[in-house]
Amino acid sequence: MKKPVIPLFLTVAIALSGTLALAEKADNSKPMNIESDALRYDDLKQLSVFTGRVVMTKGSIVIRGGMVAVRQDAQGYQFAEVTAETGKLAFFRQKREGVDEFIEGEAEKIEFDGRADTVKFIKSAQMRRLRGASLADEVTGSTILYNNGTDVFTVDGGVTRSPADKSRGRVRVVLTPKPQIDVNPASATPTPLRSTTTLDGERQ
Repeated sequence: MKKPVIPLFLTVAIALSGTLALAEKADNSKPMNIESDALRYDDLKQLSVFTGRVVMTKGSIVIRGGMVAVRQDAQGYQFAEVTAETGKLAFFRQKREGVDEFIEGEAEKIEFDGRADTVKFIKSAQMRRLRGASLADEVTGSTILYNNGTDVFTVDGGVTRSPADKSRGRVRVVLTPKPQIDVNPASATPTPLRSTTTLDGERQ
């Protein structure tokens, strides 16, 4: 008699407090601009479906995919569901507030929630933090949920098909230490000398 295989879900919550800044705050108030090959708009549902090489921008946010469904609620919050083109992954990128850093990720499906200020990468999910053009941190998993407001992301490793399958159900993370600031006084730039007509506060 075979023993039942218990699905294994691996969930990791990582908060890099002290080393991360919040996402670009101005993005929330910026208009959403979308380019595509075709558009179907449903006024009753307030739903726009863009298809064909879709590129969406909203402030520093950039989203690319094969299809993007966008809706807006009564309060004006926008929601986007991005589906990748066949054989490719959908893409998301956003600048981080006050620093030269970006968060970007890829997945078969991406969900952007303007009200909750979150981004969810679903299936073959990858997320990276870039310092300028250099890769700083990277995480992969089945599903990644990134909270723009708190800079906390959770990673689900997915379901293992069998105990012998070691490639699935695992979360992989690479974290790079933040560059240290040189506090050695010897390496600091010396204060230039300047002339004065006093010595110890008394005029000579």
